Amino acid sequence: MKTLYIDCGMGASGDMLTSALLELLDDKRRFIEDFNALGIPGVKMVVEKAEKCGISGTHVSIFINGSEEGDLHEHHHRDGHEHHHEHHSLSDIEHIVRHHLNLPENIRKDIMSVFSIIAEAESHVHGMPITDIHFHEVGTMDAVADITAVSMLMDMIHPDEVVVSPIHVGYGHVHCAHGILPVPAPATAYILSGLPIYSGDIEGELCTPTGAALLKHFATSFGQMPLMSVTGIGYGMGKKDFKAANCVRAMLGNKEDSSDKVIGLACNVDDMTGEDIGFAIERLFAAGAKDVFTIPIGMKKSRPGIMLCVICSEQKMKNMTDLIFRYTTTIGIRKTVYERFVLDRINKEVETKYGKVRIKVSEGYGVKRMKAEYEDIGKIADDNSMTLDEVRSSVLNDLT
Repeated sequence: MKTLYIDCGMGASGDMLTSALLELLDDKRRFIEDFNALGIPGVKMVVEKAEKCGISGTHVSIFINGSEEGDLHEHHHRDGHEHHHEHHSLSDIEHIVRHHLNLPENIRKDIMSVFSIIAEAESHVHGMPITDIHFHEVGTMDAVADITAVSMLMDMIHPDEVVVSPIHVGYGHVHCAHGILPVPAPATAYILSGLPIYSGDIEGELCTPTGAALLKHFATSFGQMPLMSVTGIGYGMGKKDFKAANCVRAMLGNKEDSSDKVIGLACNVDDMTGEDIGFAIERLFAAGAKDVFTIPIGMKKSRPGIMLCVICSEQKMKNMTDLIFRYTTTIGIRKTVYERFVLDRINKEVETKYGKVRIKVSEGYGVKRMKAEYEDIGKIADDNSMTLDEVRSSVLNDLT
């Protein structure tokens, strides 16, 4: 499985993500030429080598009408100085993206989805409808450039999954047009809600709203680096110097086929009703069992019985054992340790002509399978007087 791992140990911004992903390309010059030919009003990308704490990487600068705008985002940014720019609404930005940029529709959708994440955060922070939000620095052409560049690069790299590390946000306060704000700034904090973040020991704003929105949109999961064979590494350098190397690191590779160990718990019962067994199964699934099933068996004195089987992780074995004793009549449980081979599974949401559908993608050991979520295709079938097979075929054909 083609996996992109993004290390955000020093936060993230639009230009740092652009720089790190650019380093993964074989033909960087071609990308820069194609980007500069897009026609983003007044924008030119300039790329240079940079070094932080002895590590060599790339730094991308965006020039607008010949002047470097720098990494300006929302009402504040990483260097803490104030700047003033003309304001843009979300519809203004959409006009630029859809009518000025010669890009495939999927990339345009990515760009607008990222801006929508930022707009929702602004709306929440300022307590006003999204339609009334007028972006400050984040709406200027440099932010359009950053988000467009990352969206194009993601499309070119085309990973099957994007795993993002816990995000270092820094600590302290930043000065902005509205006064002094805590780190992470309110819009950034809102975007990052529900994601793994930490303050660390670096004072300053390490993660910008644009960086946060890009990560939230493109990440398929968050966590430590998975077991993978690395084929490319990119370092995207920030402008500011800290005691740690101020960079985003992107690592591209192939995730190894997976195997793990699970625990099998089994017991025999011959004095429970079907309703009681069904209730026990529900409780075990609710507690996190990987699988629960029954097998009809013959027991002593020729009595028909049921073997209840539970598959769980080693961490959940004690809890599962307690629940089996609580909800069944058994007086003994057998334990077996299994080593299993598993396909990697990714859950993602895709846009179809019928609306959004959740898809499970399983891959490994030379196979790849896709399955649409039953609840989603069932609703589509009901709403459109179709069979489940017709919906499945239509949805999966759109994906291939």
